[in-house]
Amino acid sequence: MSAAVQTQTQTRAAAVEIRGVTKSYGALKVLDGVDLTIQPGQVAVLLGPSGGGKSTLLRTVNHLEKPDAGHVSVNGRLIGVRQHGSRLKELSERAILAQRAEIGFVFQSFNLFPHLTALENVAAAPVATGRATKAEAREHAVELLTRVGLADKADVYPRQLSGGQQQRVAIARALAQSPGLILFDEPTSALDPELVGEVLGAIKDLADSGTTLIVVTHEVGFAREIADLVVFLDGGKVLEQGSPQEVLDNPRYRRTREFLSKVL
Repeated sequence: MSAAVQTQTQTRAAAVEIRGVTKSYGALKVLDGVDLTIQPGQVAVLLGPSGGGKSTLLRTVNHLEKPDAGHVSVNGRLIGVRQHGSRLKELSERAILAQRAEIGFVFQSFNLFPHLTALENVAAAPVATGRATKAEAREHAVELLTRVGLADKADVYPRQLSGGQQQRVAIARALAQSPGLILFDEPTSALDPELVGEVLGAIKDLADSGTTLIVVTHEVGFAREIADLVVFLDGGKVLEQGSPQEVLDNPRYRRTREFLSKVL
């Protein structure tokens, strides 16, 4: 494995390389030797039944979940670990946090700071990581809130925003560090149906901008519209992957067809 890892750390050909990733909780194997490659600028959508491993796989990309085996590289750099002879050694928590700061993450439950305004939520991370002064961060936050259609909500607290508005603030916050990769963990699952469209629209704008995105979602129509790569997971394994036409219109496996028949 050492040679494979070395090869991946020396190349920037792929935005994300997932190799042999396995994760168990007790006797339950949630991920089972997952391999996946996502190219720069691609939008990858992870589909599959609940419990199939989608969110766990997403969380291994920024090491919120530590794989039991295998490894993840982002832009050719190992995430959460370093090469130590023929083995991989866990990085310090400080080093892992620094890596996470370069990867945007949008949670399904928004995770905004309730005591901060929308603008303050967006500006917080660049100031905390020393990437910007407070004035610079606030100026950039205004630009980002404008980008997601919330310029008029800059001084409003999360409790005063709808769920869709809170999630768009969360997207602006993920953009504040200017990441090359943004992860979305079922970003519309906590929203009322009438609010889903505004969040999906914000994500679509990001997709059109060339940012690399990995999106866990049950919105199959949305996947068809924005995805370059659709990945179907079940039982912790990647059953199939390919273009929306390949996976959604002409799936190879009966399990995929069964899933799609229930959600389409």
